[in-house]
Amino acid sequence: MIPSAVIIQLALINYPKIHDRYIIMGLLAGLAITSIAQMNGTYSEWRGRSLFASFRKVLSSWILSWLLVVSLAFVMKMSESFSREVWLLWLGITPVILMLYRIVIRTTLSLLRKQGIGRRNILILGAGHIGAQLALNFDQHAWMGFNVVGFMDDNPSKHSTSHANHPVFANINETLEYAAKMDVSEVFICLPKNAEQRVKDIFNILSDSSLIVKYVPDLFSFNLMHSHIEIYQGIPVIGVYDTPLSSRSNQLIKRTEDITLATLALVVFSPVMIITAIAVKLSSPGPVLFKQVRHGLSGREITVYKFRSMTTQDNDDIVQQATKSDPRITKIGRLIRKTSFDELPQLFNVLKGDMSMVGPRPHARAHNEEYRKQIPSYMLRHIAKPGITGYAQVLGYRGETDKLEKMQKRVDADLFYVSNWTIWFDIKILVQTLFVGFIHKNAY
Repeated sequence: MIPSAVIIQLALINYPKIHDRYIIMGLLAGLAITSIAQMNGTYSEWRGRSLFASFRKVLSSWILSWLLVVSLAFVMKMSESFSREVWLLWLGITPVILMLYRIVIRTTLSLLRKQGIGRRNILILGAGHIGAQLALNFDQHAWMGFNVVGFMDDNPSKHSTSHANHPVFANINETLEYAAKMDVSEVFICLPKNAEQRVKDIFNILSDSSLIVKYVPDLFSFNLMHSHIEIYQGIPVIGVYDTPLSSRSNQLIKRTEDITLATLALVVFSPVMIITAIAVKLSSPGPVLFKQVRHGLSGREITVYKFRSMTTQDNDDIVQQATKSDPRITKIGRLIRKTSFDELPQLFNVLKGDMSMVGPRPHARAHNEEYRKQIPSYMLRHIAKPGITGYAQVLGYRGETDKLEKMQKRVDADLFYVSNWTIWFDIKILVQTLFVGFIHKNAY
């Protein structure tokens, strides 16, 4: 077992004669990680799991195991018998070796499967769009080890034809006969959602066999976002509209990121903000800050701060969007809008917790009411906190949106961000903002 081998080797490097307590702790750690990894699904089928997802499961299993063993040593008053240097090195080195081990195994199996070794013959029940997509995925990713021998379908017109480059054999009732003939070990049921009774009938037919049966729900007709399956006390639940930011741990990471970066940005940009505030005050009558009520997380209303750049302060049910030659924009206002300096007061929104450094840009309430009626899934932007900058902004989808397709592109980019958030995605957007986000041709 890798944890045992690592701690024993570390102990041998640090001490000429190893203490038997290191061996005991190593064995306990090996037992702990085996049990914990079994519970969190680390050893479950990995064919459809990304390498990053495997790493995350390995890392979480190891950290829990290490904490368990360290706690046990503390409770038994044995902690003084161990070197803290060895403990910490053990914590850092073990997951690296575990991950390298899995990479080697995964790469080896993938190479073998690409050569046809160890591949499983499968039948797909249902020659429709769901089955075609599944077959295409298996064909394009040979490393998964699935060999599609063909389709079964109840539609006689499809029999003896080809679907997704695979033959359609016969009626689904003949699945068992064809499975035995072609040495099939797994069957994937890919029928439309209106065929519930037929699916039940197929379940009954296949229950009289030793085939592995898997059901692929028809969700292609939905515009899914961060879809995944969770198990609640044995009941499978499909997440249709979700985000990685619904996780408490990710929320903590995101909030820590926001507080740290917003504080740093306030220190760096404070001279610019002071100069901008003075310029706004001296250039035209009115307050320095423009406060507008917008929709934040979960659609709740928040007050967003900006340096005033216009002669009017629209905050009603009807808000006229700024245009390229808008006469309401002041001379200083045009400059600070062009450089995005007018957005800097939103750093205080970030510290308050109303906004994030990165996220979908908050729109005026009037615009939300207008576009939610025209763009499907528009309000899903609000399952994450709005941001000072965002993925849509670095892609150039900012400024005037006089045409619906422009707003559609902005919303699509926002939904992609919400669905695929990672801290690295945030860092990428922030870096791009420094180069293309502050000054842009669409900012005015």
